[in-house]
Amino acid sequence: MNSWAPKSGKVILHVDMNSFFASVEIANDQSLKGKPVVVAGNEKERRGIIVTASYEARALGIRATMPLWEARKKCPTMIVKTPNHELYRKVSRQIFEKLGSISPKVEVASIDEGYIDITDCEELGHPIQIAESIQKMLLQELDLPCSIGIAPNKFLAKTASDMKKPLGITVLRKRDVPFILWPKKVGEMNGVGLKTEEKLHSIGIFTIADLAKSNEEKIHELLGINGISLRNKANGIDEREVDPSRMLSYKTIGHSTTFSTDIIEEPTIAEKFESLSNRVGDKLKKKGLIADTLTITLRFRDRKTINRSKKLISPIQDGSEIFKEAMELWKKHWNGEPLRLIGVTMSQLNPVDEVSKQLDLFSFEKDARQEPLFETLHKLQSKFGEQVIGLGRQKKKKIDRNNILDILKSTE
Repeated sequence: MNSWAPKSGKVILHVDMNSFFASVEIANDQSLKGKPVVVAGNEKERRGIIVTASYEARALGIRATMPLWEARKKCPTMIVKTPNHELYRKVSRQIFEKLGSISPKVEVASIDEGYIDITDCEELGHPIQIAESIQKMLLQELDLPCSIGIAPNKFLAKTASDMKKPLGITVLRKRDVPFILWPKKVGEMNGVGLKTEEKLHSIGIFTIADLAKSNEEKIHELLGINGISLRNKANGIDEREVDPSRMLSYKTIGHSTTFSTDIIEEPTIAEKFESLSNRVGDKLKKKGLIADTLTITLRFRDRKTINRSKKLISPIQDGSEIFKEAMELWKKHWNGEPLRLIGVTMSQLNPVDEVSKQLDLFSFEKDARQEPLFETLHKLQSKFGEQVIGLGRQKKKKIDRNNILDILKSTE
């Protein structure tokens, strides 16, 4: 074991579930095995963006973020499953519970990936043996495939797990960094998004090697403390600990307030609901969590207390969104009696990937709402060329939806 880590270092695994949502659907319905399966939105309403695709579907050129109408052209017989949020969360909890049986040092990175510090797990065998046992356990007990990266820190472990999918096990040592990572484009590095990539290009940094060898002061001036962190990672340095506090152990997050006198004035009650909602939202953000069930508590003058809950359409974290939902519940269930206490609680908590956007169940609804634009863009690009218009993140002219429809009408 010691030969796999620095003298004073660690051995960390990054476990990344392969095609998670599609794999869960297949595990839940064995008749789907070996078939092209995608998880997407409502196909009948033509609002479907593919969230994930099985490897059989990927082999046919189908990928995440592709509109269903486009995917249908590649595979008319593909099987489309609507996202089953509850099922994915349930299975995610089962996965992390099983990982916790290997080591208590487990950190949830997102619904389908996490880190395990196995430095003190020598009695379980060689790191590769441990990784193999985890793969076997998840396949046999949950029928789910995963890829695992083995490294002395979190960044390298995450990078390694991406190198071979599905069912890969990859070792990445710090001494491998100059040969394996440095030749890659800087935009391929975990943690480098489109905007960061553009900024790095502006100062002549195009490869991970360029970033690793860059001037520290210049990087700090360009990107701040995040730039220093990225430069360290480009050199294989990442001192972050595996944080078990991010396990799925949070049941609820809530706050309440008791009035000194019975309150009936709506503006005062609304103001307190807003304050409580913001406090709950701040705590969710601090803990890196998101929630999809809201409960308000109302205690009346006679000390009678009621709790009213609402299952949200999609998970939320922001205090203003929590406040809006809380107000709707309050107005629906308050009978006008004086109140002595009110409370706001969020439950059904799940971790959010805080580093970069991932197309998982938390971002699915937002992307799905944009899907009607994709077919319109396709029509415009087919008629006038690909450069006529693009999505907002691309370096092309941005046109809002009304303008797009006007253009289409003018070309009929």
